[in-house]
Amino acid sequence: MKSIRLMLVASMAIIGTAVYGQEKNTSFKVYGNCEMCKKRIEKAANIEGVESANWNVDTKMMALAFNAGKVSEKDVQKQIAKAGHDTQDISAPNTAYNKLPGCCQYDRKDTSQDGHKGHQQEKPQQHNH
Repeated sequence: MKSIRLMLVASMAIIGTAVYGQEKNTSFKVYGNCEMCKKRIEKAANIEGVESANWNVDTKMMALAFNAGKVSEKDVQKQIAKAGHDTQDISAPNTAYNKLPGCCQYDRKDTSQDGHKGHQQEKPQQHNH
């Protein structure tokens, strides 16, 4: 009986370590403008398996902690794009972007509708002197 109990305790410890070991932390760019964007982006990112999602209005960076056994970073980026916000890897559908309030419609450089191209950086303006 003691050996069964010991095996059960050891099994639970191994399972607990395996689940804990799947937690990942990452960050990625998400485009938006304001506190309303922040609420929408963080709400969209809050899917099963996400431990925490914090989007910084100033840096446009999402800090994400998630259980890799339940969800992937790409899954989270897809949900954010569905809410109308481009991420560094996935563009929001134009229909979702167009539904954003005017103050939340950030300057888009890539408006592809396939949802798989990243946001393109604006080229520096050249000044003729």
